[in-house]
Amino acid sequence: MDVKKIAQMLYEAEKKPEQVSAPTAAYPGMTIEDAYAVQLENIGRKLNQDGERLIGMKVGLTSKAMQKLLGVNEPDYGHLTDRMLLLEGAPCECSKLLQPKVEGELAFCLDKPLKGPGVTLADVYNATAWVVPSIEIVDSRVKDWKITLADTVADNGSSAMLVLGSAMRPVKDVDMRLTGMTLEKNGELINSGAAAEVLGNPAAAVAWLANKLSEFGIGMEAGSIVLAGALTAAQPAVPGDSFTVSFQGMGSISLRFV
Repeated sequence: MDVKKIAQMLYEAEKKPEQVSAPTAAYPGMTIEDAYAVQLENIGRKLNQDGERLIGMKVGLTSKAMQKLLGVNEPDYGHLTDRMLLLEGAPCECSKLLQPKVEGELAFCLDKPLKGPGVTLADVYNATAWVVPSIEIVDSRVKDWKITLADTVADNGSSAMLVLGSAMRPVKDVDMRLTGMTLEKNGELINSGAAAEVLGNPAAAVAWLANKLSEFGIGMEAGSIVLAGALTAAQPAVPGDSFTVSFQGMGSISLRFV
């Protein structure tokens, strides 16, 4: 199992960009621990070599449907850097991506450190200053999205970019189970869902993340952004597409692909 070789392949695929074969095709015995080692190798390279800055984390595979699809019983995570952040209103350039998809999520903005083990829902609420609507653009460097859990973990949780909305709400003012979301594509309603789709409560995804990171001796600092997971299925995007994600009582956020 060559962590550095797999990391190099995925790093170059993202930079070019180009699709590559799944890492598990060459290394069928790759474990989830191996995959996180690959992810950390590339994040270290981006921070130390490319001058990127860590701004937070994303949680994926938070719905039972997606977990069942990949045959897993827990979420996964990826890292977010400043170069992944799109300003609200700015277009997303498809030439920098391979096979992007759009997800609507709640983003938690922490104003206190959060480090496991033993992080509870109450700890997450206590550490969160604001909750904002967000759009995550997921992308896979693995050809045709033919991935296992280990592949997506190695590929930084299949993350690409994110957009944060401007409607900041104190966490106590957001119903973490019943808040509804709609996703429109080119003016047509495509999906709708409730916050409870994310592990029953999106704050539970943040707690899971903090406890999972503790296995690697990692914590989240004050100022971190956490994308808690998609409320509905991801929708593919091509140049010319426009998406609007609306959260009940929290306004809307739109994104245009060029």
